[in-house]
Amino acid sequence: MTDPNAALPARPVHPSLFTTESTYRATRLPVERASTLLPDAYTSPEFFALEQERVFATGWVAVGFVSDVDRPGACVVVEVAGRSVIVTRNRHRRLRAFHNVCRHRATQLLDADAREVGRHGRIRCPYHSWTYDTDGRCLGTPLFEGSDVPPGEEAVFDTSVARDFDRADYGLLDVAVDTWGFFLFVNLDPDPAPLADHLGDLPQRFAGHRLEDWTPQRRRTYEVAANYKLVGENFMEYYHLPWVHPELNQVSRFSDHYRWQGPGMYTGMCTTPVSRNTEAGGWDGLAPLSTLGPEDADSGRFVWLFPSTALVVLPNHAFVLLNRPVSANRTIETAVLLTHPESLDDPRAEQGLDQLEAFWDLVNRQDLEIVGRVQKGVENPAYRGGRMCFRFEEPLHRFQNMVIDRMVGVDRVPGGDAEALARMFPDP
Repeated sequence: MTDPNAALPARPVHPSLFTTESTYRATRLPVERASTLLPDAYTSPEFFALEQERVFATGWVAVGFVSDVDRPGACVVVEVAGRSVIVTRNRHRRLRAFHNVCRHRATQLLDADAREVGRHGRIRCPYHSWTYDTDGRCLGTPLFEGSDVPPGEEAVFDTSVARDFDRADYGLLDVAVDTWGFFLFVNLDPDPAPLADHLGDLPQRFAGHRLEDWTPQRRRTYEVAANYKLVGENFMEYYHLPWVHPELNQVSRFSDHYRWQGPGMYTGMCTTPVSRNTEAGGWDGLAPLSTLGPEDADSGRFVWLFPSTALVVLPNHAFVLLNRPVSANRTIETAVLLTHPESLDDPRAEQGLDQLEAFWDLVNRQDLEIVGRVQKGVENPAYRGGRMCFRFEEPLHRFQNMVIDRMVGVDRVPGGDAEALARMFPDP
């Protein structure tokens, strides 16, 4: 009998091998023969540290929503690869993003919960009062309006006589920022590829939904006792629905699922037709967008946007999970329910939002409980990896190979399926 573990690396893998192609040979095989990503990818602090640099610090990451920075001076403070980043709009309403670091002594400028950059659109360092505008220009060091220099002591703080110092050289450190639909993205790479390369054909696939008009209505935060990839891999497959989600399984029938993915840094599936609510809940509750074409009007789209964002778009609402890795076995998840403007015109909209929020909370808590169990299992040294279920887990295989590409330094965007909707199992 062939040993199914023969091709799998022993545990633990030495960290020096995490960037070596041969380490991943069992996962690089075609999906019908492939094994899962090595367990160290979910448990090793060294892998986590490398992944932060090679995955999260080198590409586009969804970090929030366009409506949160809808006017000059509005801001969000986000964390990517352990770095704090300010996203705001300048006085011309152009999006700008900067490392949340003062150019003097590296003080963090804004708190994580900041929603405005400061008085008069000024970002002021709380340590020595250096101040910047929303284009990142250094305005004062610190002799300027609002610097709180004690009256009569202005001359003491005057830096105009400093030698070899030009404050124009000490603006905030830029971060690339862009948008698609209702999402804000940042990219820490100093020379980033266009966001369009990352998104692939998603803008075309979602063109009929006019996602740029949708806005967040409800938000919740969850502590997840698991690696962010386990959250994503759970989201990408419906193999587990009958056993983990008895309520969801009634409105998202197993036989109605298809793979739905083209070229781009994402995995995708579709459920069609969209089933009606049962007594346990479901996806009804708000009016659907009236301008959708026939296919979009009766389909739910499920996308994992690399590296860490879940996107569900149904005819009447969207559900997003922004996942921020904290450690190899801990993730902070922000769940957001969004709607298009039409749905809010209904006098029963609040009731509908309550119902949808409760249903998604139920489904999400079921998922988080099961991925916590997976995390505990993958930490057992006896487990060296498992075989992919080729019929249902091709999206996982696609995602895991995206991670491997980044870890070994391969610059590649995966292609798509030949069919717009790819059935994952034979017709009955």
